[in-house]
Order: sequence, then structure tokens, then C-alpha cells
Amino acid sequence: MKHHATDVHDLAAAYGLNALDTEEREEFAAHLPGCETCRQDTADFEATAARLAAAAAQAPPAAMKQWTMATIDGVRQLPPRVPATSPVSFRGLLRRKAVPLALAASLAAAASFAGLAAWQNQENRELEQQARQSEQRLDAVTTVLAAPDARTVHGRAGNGALTTVVASDRQNRAVFTATGLPAPAQGKTYQLWLDHGGTMSPAGFISQDGTVLLDGNTADARAVGLTLEPAGGSPQPTTNPLLLMSIRA
Repeated sequence: MKHHATDVHDLAAAYGLNALDTEEREEFAAHLPGCETCRQDTADFEATAARLAAAAAQAPPAAMKQWTMATIDGVRQLPPRVPATSPVSFRGLLRRKAVPLALAASLAAAASFAGLAAWQNQENRELEQQARQSEQRLDAVTTVLAAPDARTVHGRAGNGALTTVVASDRQNRAVFTATGLPAPAQGKTYQLWLDHGGTMSPAGFISQDGTVLLDGNTADARAVGLTLEPAGGSPQPTTNPLLLMSIRA
């Protein structure tokens, strides 16, 4: 999909979701520093994508089906859908829905955990702990993505994966996103690194497409690296980097 120069503002959603081709991404990246509206839109879409990407599904207990079938007759049906009487701007709709989408995702996850806790009392504490940890990670990711000083850089790993790093000096944190990351060979894992003046510090792991919060303080980090390491990780890189991407201007 190609856009004309006059509608560069409409690229905010696709840019935030890492869905632009190289030409469009470069065009929008050049536009972004001078447009406060697009910077806010991009931060909202990236935060929403991070929350949705981190959502996890869990099979419901068998008794839930019986309860649902027994109570379904008492559920009021939704009214018929009525077509909109006036056209709605796609860009405007995305803007209005970005933050509510993230909120809805969070509420849906919370409701899911609450329902499972009711049916599986024995696993209640474990599920609640997992929910708290997931919420804390999502909040941390969202804080970085929405930071006023957040800066975004894009790259491509040696194995073809598209990568994005959003870093905030004010938060001293960074978020790493990968798209098209091939599954590692058995006994291997992808390990992330922070380059501190030529010294590579472990910064966590990523096993598949998704978004992770980098471990460690990024305030003085020059670049983010990605290597393929033995399962469990290494204290220092043992292979040539698949990616070494500068996060400084």
C-alpha cells in the first residue's frame, strides 16, 4: 500500500505497528520529529500493540462449559447493528480506539484471570501472581513507549527479522520488538545485549516474535545487540551478532 505525501499523517498507525515498507518508514520517520500529533499517535499505537502482543490464552476448566450452557438462556441479546449515517475517518477512528483498545485488553485479561481463579481455587495464588507479573511488565513497556523523550530506531537482523527499539533516557529503559524471527535451533536461544562502551551486558531473551523490556540501565548504552546463544544464555556473546543496532543519534 502506497501513500501520497499529502496523507503522511495517516501512516502513524502502520508505523506504530511496524507495518510500513522501507520507503514509507523513512518518509514517516523524517516527518515525525516535527509533528507532535503523529508522535503521540505513534506512542499510543505502539503501546496498544505491546499490550495485545503480550496477551496470553489459557484453556478454561471443563465445568465452565456446563455453567455457560445452563445460563445462556438468561443472557439478553444485543440489539441489531445499525449502519453509520455519516462516514467516519479511518485515521480518526484509530486515534479514538488506540487507548481504549489497550484498556480493553487489560480488562479482558484481568477478567479472564478472575474467572479462572473462581473455578480453579487451588491455582488461585499462582494465577494471581502471574497476572501481577504480566501487568507489571505491560505497565513498564507502556511507560517506555509513551515517554515524552521516547525515540524509535528500526533495523534488520542477519536472519531477516525486522527489529525495533524504543528507548527513553528519562526512564532509563528500552523496549525491543522483533517481527519474522525464525525459531532458534534446539538447544539455542536468542539473547539480547546492551553495548556499554564496547562491553556487552546481558539484557534478556526473546524466543519468538513479540515485544520485551530490555534488562539493565540503558542510560549510557550505545547499541542493542542480538546473538544466538546456548539455552540458558551466556555471560558474554559467543557468536557473531545477528544485530548490533545503534540507539543513539
